Amino acid sequence: MKISTRAAISTKTALLPVATVFALLLSGCSPKEVGDVSLGLFTTKDIKIQTFNDPAIAGVTCHISHVEANLDLADPSDMSIACRQTGEITAAMLSKIDKSKSGEVIFSTSKSILFKHLKIRRIFDADNKTLVYLSYSTKESAGSDKHSLTTVPLWGSQAWQELEQAKAVTK
Repeated sequence: MKISTRAAISTKTALLPVATVFALLLSGCSPKEVGDVSLGLFTTKDIKIQTFNDPAIAGVTCHISHVEANLDLADPSDMSIACRQTGEITAAMLSKIDKSKSGEVIFSTSKSILFKHLKIRRIFDADNKTLVYLSYSTKESAGSDKHSLTTVPLWGSQAWQELEQAKAVTK
């Protein structure tokens, strides 16, 4: 069956808005690069610094740094993470997150063609009213599972106050 040129153009024109919306949604999920530091003139490796907001807790911004090895088959596993409160955090936001001991993955990116990923997991420490962010590599490197940890205490936030009020009511 042969499709006419006019029908093919019409189909492409109809799919353009769908593709645009899809691309915008994906870009909202991916981190934004805010820094790029070369590791030297004779290397293909750079330290990338990226920022992203926690998808469920809009008041938390995380910065991650990791080595990107252009032209190599695998990127190194080392990474670092720092997350800070940059806006309001409410109990309503906290009610929507996974509060299990293993938390939930809120970010993942491929680090090699050999099934290695950099992941960031959010865990809620209810006893200390603190959000814990763990970045880690899914593949052991040189006998070590690389990881980094940062915390965002809720002290002084609207969420802290709401949690304290709820605790006082239940007593």
